[in-house]
Amino acid sequence: MTLGRRRLGTRGEDLAAAWYEAQGYEVLDRNWRCRLGELDLVVRRGRTVVFCEVKARSSDAFGSPAEAVTPAKRQRIRHLAARWLEEGRPRPAEIRFDVVGVLRGQVEVIEGAF
Repeated sequence: MTLGRRRLGTRGEDLAAAWYEAQGYEVLDRNWRCRLGELDLVVRRGRTVVFCEVKARSSDAFGSPAEAVTPAKRQRIRHLAARWLEEGRPRPAEIRFDVVGVLRGQVEVIEGAF
């Protein structure tokens, strides 16, 4: 991955985390990794834990950022979420999977995307 793409991704994750915090969520993890892959952002509000896939793009030439979250990627995120929950954390009352698209600095949050 090029340095420019890495910076774009980090900026997108920063904007997504700031959006969630402004909505009253607590950021529990950023870029959590295990051998299966990485979760971009894990947040909590009350007893709801949200696993967020963040996609940042500089243009929509190849579609919207959210369109990049394929069925295979959704399945991988579900497996990663299960692994994250297995690490001895208190069980949430509810879990949700969101997709956060960041396009030219504008944040679009799709709650319960899958």
